[in-house]
Amino acid sequence: MTDAATLLDPDHAEPASVTTTRSRRARRGGAWAWVAWLLRRLGLAVLTLWLVSVLVFIATTALGDPVRAILGKDFNADKARAAQLTAQLNLDESLPQRYLHWLGGLFSGDLGTSIANQRPVSELIGPNVVNTLVLVLLSAIIMVPVAFGIAMISANYRRRKPDTFIQTVLLALAGLPEFVIGILLVAIFATTLSHVLPAVTIATPGGHPWDDPKTMVLPIATLVLAVSPYVSRIVRATLLEVLDSDYVELARLKGIPERVVMRKHALLNAIVPGIQVVALQLAWLAGGVVIVEAVFNYPGIGFQLVDSVRNHDVPMVQALAMIIAAVYVVVNLVADLLSILLTPRARTAISS
Repeated sequence: MTDAATLLDPDHAEPASVTTTRSRRARRGGAWAWVAWLLRRLGLAVLTLWLVSVLVFIATTALGDPVRAILGKDFNADKARAAQLTAQLNLDESLPQRYLHWLGGLFSGDLGTSIANQRPVSELIGPNVVNTLVLVLLSAIIMVPVAFGIAMISANYRRRKPDTFIQTVLLALAGLPEFVIGILLVAIFATTLSHVLPAVTIATPGGHPWDDPKTMVLPIATLVLAVSPYVSRIVRATLLEVLDSDYVELARLKGIPERVVMRKHALLNAIVPGIQVVALQLAWLAGGVVIVEAVFNYPGIGFQLVDSVRNHDVPMVQALAMIIAAVYVVVNLVADLLSILLTPRARTAISS
């Protein structure tokens, strides 16, 4: 048995090669832990998308006979068209066969053929996906600094009149649905009261909404006003918790100005919860943008989804629903990864 004196003797210390080997094994083990965590999260994401595909398929199937809904009164008269639609939608197959056929098309990139336009679904939704992504990204670029800035101002004036005013406005905005906010903005800025912005988004054939930037102002403003209150309130609550901590109080006692304390100490510790809530709101935008695009006639996947439901275009509805679900899952996966990377204790827990 080695006594304490032997352990403290530098002559009996471990060789450098042994220490190097152990450190390499530790790094290798940490890397494998990260790979295992990432694979597990990817597996959960794939499982979630598969469950969503089952729900989407069952929901669209439970709506009834799509051929009868499409043809309406002409269902009995136009037998050739009914047979064509039945073959196109694989309605002559059993329900499991239809699902496997549709799922195989998703994996191979074949989203089917639109019933309303008789063109490939992927060809029709491609430009609209780009339009929606641009709308969401621009809204996020504006929303994040605005929400964090409002939260910092509110936390700096906590329990005083500016904080009370800000929280009242945020609560009022949080209680309004996005379509109400959009209609109010149209009433204020796009009517005879103040006709400074267009009420709808009009894109030329082959063009994009951002070719005329004025047409994007109201949709972006609606999304920013609909999402910012939630982000601001959660970031403010995190800031207040951090500002009451011991190490922030110690920074104040050292004479560090309050604005520096807010920016370098409180805000940095509020980033991780802020990222999570921003990710949730961005994921919500993937579905909430449907209403906003319908209000402003914005040519995105939301407006296209509403139009496809109206036309009973089942392949389009299924493809658009899966795209929205995929965006939701990917955004949450990225948010989890960023939260882990920005939290030292979480990184250590995964690596250990």
